[in-house]
Amino acid sequence: MFDKILIANRGEIALRIIRSCRELGIRTLAVYSEADEQSLHVHFADEAICIGAGPSSESYLRADRIFSAAELGNVDAIHPGYGFLSENAMFAEQCSDCKITFIGPKPEVIRQMGDKAYAKDMAKKAKVPTIPGSEGVVEGEHEGLRIAESIGFPVIIKAVAGGGGKGMRLVYNSVAFGKEFNLARTEAEKNFGNGGVYIEKFVEDPRHIEVQIIADKQGKILHLGERDCSIQRRYQKVIEEAPSLFLDNSLREKMGDAAVRLAKQCGYENAGTIEFLVDKQGNFYFMEMNTRIQVEHGVTEEATGIDLVDLQLRIAAGEKIPFDQKNVKFTKHAIECRINAEDPERNFVPCPGEITLYYAPGGKGIRVDSHAYGGYRIPQYYDSMIGKLIVVGETREAAIQKMGRALEEYIIHGISTTIPFTKAIMSDADFRAGNVTTKFIEEFIKRTS
Repeated sequence: MFDKILIANRGEIALRIIRSCRELGIRTLAVYSEADEQSLHVHFADEAICIGAGPSSESYLRADRIFSAAELGNVDAIHPGYGFLSENAMFAEQCSDCKITFIGPKPEVIRQMGDKAYAKDMAKKAKVPTIPGSEGVVEGEHEGLRIAESIGFPVIIKAVAGGGGKGMRLVYNSVAFGKEFNLARTEAEKNFGNGGVYIEKFVEDPRHIEVQIIADKQGKILHLGERDCSIQRRYQKVIEEAPSLFLDNSLREKMGDAAVRLAKQCGYENAGTIEFLVDKQGNFYFMEMNTRIQVEHGVTEEATGIDLVDLQLRIAAGEKIPFDQKNVKFTKHAIECRINAEDPERNFVPCPGEITLYYAPGGKGIRVDSHAYGGYRIPQYYDSMIGKLIVVGETREAAIQKMGRALEEYIIHGISTTIPFTKAIMSDADFRAGNVTTKFIEEFIKRTS
């Protein structure tokens, strides 16, 4: 097992990794920006080194500064968390060059599966259903229009190197296609340094369901079931749960097997997620692969009792997965609400600032992953997520009731948050009945405004 790990991230995920490391007797080195000096991950790590100013381009995205900290700290491994450099193949390669273990998949797998066109091709080779669309990067507007008309509108234009909803454009007819195609390319170039886009048939009113996979260095690959991430806004997830109410055992097994086939096809190691769209008839289509731990990994942990970050560390150190597929079971129902520093009354505008009072809910079956506290100032430079509230119950109904109670207890003063918004969703009849698609929030806002 490792002696010391550098955590190349911030906030709640950095704190989450520190906790697992401590339980395994691993020392930790936190890196932080000037804006994060008061963050809890800095205080709970064994050591901490400032790597730059507040903007991520001057700190958390500066691989050179992270490696300087790694050299000063004499670390064995680096855990990238999610976001920032977690899916940067060059960063993973640099770790290898420096004889530091990168806690994640191999660099070539990150590079390949980060290319959406390549990933789709790998899915086809693994006999995983894919959405009809272009075979690869679409070179020009006229070629794109020809493809769109051949598969039928509506279509969605996506950045090859994209993520987080950036570089995506939904087009309903040929008249709007040219403008949206060029806007998607411009946005892709601006956000990812790669203006390549591809085109897919748009699946209307689908569910967004992802399958968690875990793979060791000996070639053992398992799936840990699914998470329903349909409740999202601007392609950003808001509420996640496991298991999905929509999947029966047969469909769950088919999707799990498909995820494992794809992971084997690309030679995957460590934790990862295969994301699918599922239509009303139960047909599922590969969307993308995330080659890292997910924000919502805690949902799977609570529903299955399996510690994913602990597994990540053990696998990276060369240990085998200590259980088989037959041992993976959903023993509980888990729901997660992301708590963001945003004002739902003002179109979810970010609300950085000082938290004047902070009280986290408690009780059996309630977990709060957060780096916030009373007196903490939320920086303006990063994602607006304050933390994640995860509850677990014997049934979905029990979990919803518990989440409603926990949200009532969650007190954050000084800034606006999404707590009232998620609390309202817990009381919504359609949500409680499981009638959710990726358009749920859009329709919920219309119903309640």
